[in-house]
Amino acid sequence: MGKKSYAVIGLGRFGAAIAEELSRAGAEVLAVDEDEERVHELASIVTCAVKADVCDAESMESLGLSNMDGVVVAITENLDASIMGTILAKEAGVDYILAKARDAIHARILEKVGADKVIVPEKESGIRIARSMMSGKFLDFIELSNRIRMIEIPVKEEWIGKTLIQLNLRKTKKINVIAVRNVDDEIIVNFEPERPIKAGMSMLVTVDRNDIAKLVN
Repeated sequence: MGKKSYAVIGLGRFGAAIAEELSRAGAEVLAVDEDEERVHELASIVTCAVKADVCDAESMESLGLSNMDGVVVAITENLDASIMGTILAKEAGVDYILAKARDAIHARILEKVGADKVIVPEKESGIRIARSMMSGKFLDFIELSNRIRMIEIPVKEEWIGKTLIQLNLRKTKKINVIAVRNVDDEIIVNFEPERPIKAGMSMLVTVDRNDIAKLVN
């Protein structure tokens, strides 16, 4: 599987937080804003940072939004730009569009024009949204510290039938297995390292945020 790719349109504090966190998690990120200074600030962090006017359909078409796994429209100060960004992403055939709204009325408008999920910044954090987007394959996701995450992951197909000793996940994936949830939903803290992994099991692991991409791909 290749890396996930996202476009973040609007690089205020909210949009910048999403773009930066997605990049750290291993995604390819296209960051877009009409403010050249904002674009410059993220240029060294994301895959590509572009200055563009969201209301310019021709300019937006050149960005290749149709190739993205998801688009975040993080604009609230300009209602027209927010709506246009959402419409253009929808017309490009993007599977998942997340849009930021300034209030309930704005949120309803964005839903009407095609946003799959609309959030109000006072209620949700940009970083939390980014982690949620990247952790679609995780069963649970807990932030233990600024760097360490505890995640519950379903066992991968290639792990089935192998033991923890054979998998050596600390070396291959840079994760530490804390416990294993068996097929009967029982959590086993001291899972025997010589015991084969079965289909339907999941693992509770700790991982550095910079290594999360190894679990997504």
